[in-house]
Amino acid sequence: MSRAIGWLLVIALLLCLIVPGFIAFRVWHVARVDDRTAADAIVVLGAAQYDGVPTPVFQSRLDHAATLYEVGVAPQIITVGGNQPGDRFTEAGAGRAYLATLGVPPTAILAVETGSNTVGSLDAVALTVRDQGGGSVVLVSDPTHSYRARMMARDAGLDAWTSPTRQGPAVWTRENQVLSIIRETGAVLWYQYHRIAGTDVDFPG
Repeated sequence: MSRAIGWLLVIALLLCLIVPGFIAFRVWHVARVDDRTAADAIVVLGAAQYDGVPTPVFQSRLDHAATLYEVGVAPQIITVGGNQPGDRFTEAGAGRAYLATLGVPPTAILAVETGSNTVGSLDAVALTVRDQGGGSVVLVSDPTHSYRARMMARDAGLDAWTSPTRQGPAVWTRENQVLSIIRETGAVLWYQYHRIAGTDVDFPG
């Protein structure tokens, strides 16, 4: 009996090491993928904005999305993200305004101004894209955020692939990248736990 319990403990310990390790590898691997397959829309995941001005992290995502639009990856850019209490602007609205300053035609930009986290925003995007008769998206975010965003988009019923930004604070230093992989590994585990349990995901970002 004691031997069986010992083996169970060993197996549990191995799983506690292997599962996070595998997820960390997937986060790292997808972060390196730049898939520019033609899609119905380019989706820019939101980040902080201050009084209508995107932060450097958000700007780097928007700059990359504008480049993807210019080379013909998709005919439309969708910005996403709501606002925090007291904010005059939403992340999606700030993103739309910034893209217009880069020369992207306003008619090619759609702001989906709902969602306080990635899963909520992507659920709203999925409804919007399907209402337009589409189903495929290229997601633009920080490299280490790409795996979780792609997972959520596919769970929402979209054909999704990723083209992360390669500039900005999220990729400036090796330390930032390592910390982001650790954070995203925890976020993926949290998301999968709630998905299996059938409960709402309430994870910021």
